[in-house]
Amino acid sequence: MTKLMQWLFGVSLLGTLWALVSFDLLDWKVPHTYREVAWPMPLYLLVSFGCFSLATVGYRVATFNDCEEAAKELQEQIREAKEDLRRRGLKM
Repeated sequence: MTKLMQWLFGVSLLGTLWALVSFDLLDWKVPHTYREVAWPMPLYLLVSFGCFSLATVGYRVATFNDCEEAAKELQEQIREAKEDLRRRGLKM
């Protein structure tokens, strides 16, 4: 089972449970307070997912490893390219 199928299965399962509780489709006699809490739940889950995503991206950016050797190599290549362009007559 692919990751997409796992996510779709989970979302459809949660959506089905939410619809059953919110609209009382199976006549479970769910108390009205439960339905009031369940009604905005998709919005809460969406906001929570957004916050989690932002936190994950922020953490990954904060802990991103610097590559000193690659930076030096890139600077050397830039210097070589500038020298080559100067030799060919390009003025910067």
